[in-house]
Amino acid sequence: SPPHRRLRALRLFDTPHTPKSLLEKAQRQKYRQIKSERKSNRVVEKVEANVNPFTPVNNRVPIGGKRNRTDMIKSVLDDSTDEDDDLPTSKKIALHEINTSRYNEEFYEMCKLGDGEYGSVHKCVHRLDGCIYAIKKSKTPVAGSVYERNAMNEVYAHAVLGKHAHVVRYYSAWAEDDHMYIQNEYCNGGSLAEIVEDNKRTGGQIMESELKQILYQVALGVKYIHSQNLAHLDIKPGNIFIHRNPRLLASPESGVESCEDEEEECEEAVTYKIGDLGHVTSLGNPVVEEGDCRYLPRELLNEDYDLLSKSDIFSLALSIYEAASNQNLPKNGEDWHLIRDGYLPSLPGYSTQFHSLLKSMIHPDPKERPSALALVQHPYLCPQLKKTKAQLRKELNEERFKNQILSRKLIEATQFRVESTPISRPTNLVRPFNLTPASAPTSVETDSRSRRIVGSKMKRSVSLS
Repeated sequence: SPPHRRLRALRLFDTPHTPKSLLEKAQRQKYRQIKSERKSNRVVEKVEANVNPFTPVNNRVPIGGKRNRTDMIKSVLDDSTDEDDDLPTSKKIALHEINTSRYNEEFYEMCKLGDGEYGSVHKCVHRLDGCIYAIKKSKTPVAGSVYERNAMNEVYAHAVLGKHAHVVRYYSAWAEDDHMYIQNEYCNGGSLAEIVEDNKRTGGQIMESELKQILYQVALGVKYIHSQNLAHLDIKPGNIFIHRNPRLLASPESGVESCEDEEEECEEAVTYKIGDLGHVTSLGNPVVEEGDCRYLPRELLNEDYDLLSKSDIFSLALSIYEAASNQNLPKNGEDWHLIRDGYLPSLPGYSTQFHSLLKSMIHPDPKERPSALALVQHPYLCPQLKKTKAQLRKELNEERFKNQILSRKLIEATQFRVESTPISRPTNLVRPFNLTPASAPTSVETDSRSRRIVGSKMKRSVSLS
């Protein structure tokens, strides 16, 4: 007889159908028909959406040159499986096609925070969650104008970068009456440009220790942007925002500097963040629009885009220099070219090491400028990185030992003061019994007891390892 498995697989086409087999066949046909109808309905009802050029899928460095929009659409479709029938079709949607009404319905405008080149920023409270946000609104209708690409560029960049401690956080964006609205994190400390302007009027000056923190924290944000294969291209004091944490500012340890790994969640009393991503572009497929000429390196004006990430380093150096010098940077002329040649006037009141670091960041050759990663690991900004773990552990144990000694001295001094304080006794009380001269303590013994320090004859052994 044939094997049992082959008998199971054997199909007899000439045998008559039973009622059960006919019912199963009808159910299979009905299931296939319903499935095909669902697929056809999905194709008809499929919605349309933009393609974000900054996502990791679309922002890969091409092997054979630049990538066009068709290549981006293909990459999105290739990465999706056949089961992802709910994905929208890839089409560029204009702002006027997706207008909605949200601003007055969802937000209450408290005040205007400032004006920029393309829009104004307003401080608003969300009517539902009660939180405060900074909402950027375009000054003129951007739908169909030359500014529409910049507005969409900022939305694309914010959406891809997501949440980072040193990049202004993005929440949502929408088009309303052909204006672009972007809902961002509210930074209660304003911008670095506002502090610089105040110092110019009052003659104030930012301390070097604070400038080191600004440079270090902004470099962390630049490093994160570059890690996403993007370049900011518009770093300046007006785009460096400040958030002050009232809870940490009230604590006594708020002035302690930290150079720990930025990936660890660590709150700062004052945090500096990069904002305004309207000029962000891809490092692999750059579409460059020049920002403020006062902070631009020469290679961008010469349309040399090979090292766009080093352009951000150049702009960051001049932003810090302006904050330290309280002087307006030149927009053109001989002084403008001298800075691009690597000349930077000295800064009175600041260290040579600080000035040398800024000069290295504006080197005429972009290849000679430090990267954002090299900046956050620079010994001037983070001297702890020069020490090994063993050295740091030894210093920590020494400090703990010093604290223990001080605590013991404080306890001993307090106890000695209590014991040496005479106790006043009432004179009208009757003594319950008489002390003989032999049993009564002498004044010498009493004085020696009162001066005895507890634990003075104990031998201590402390290890610093």
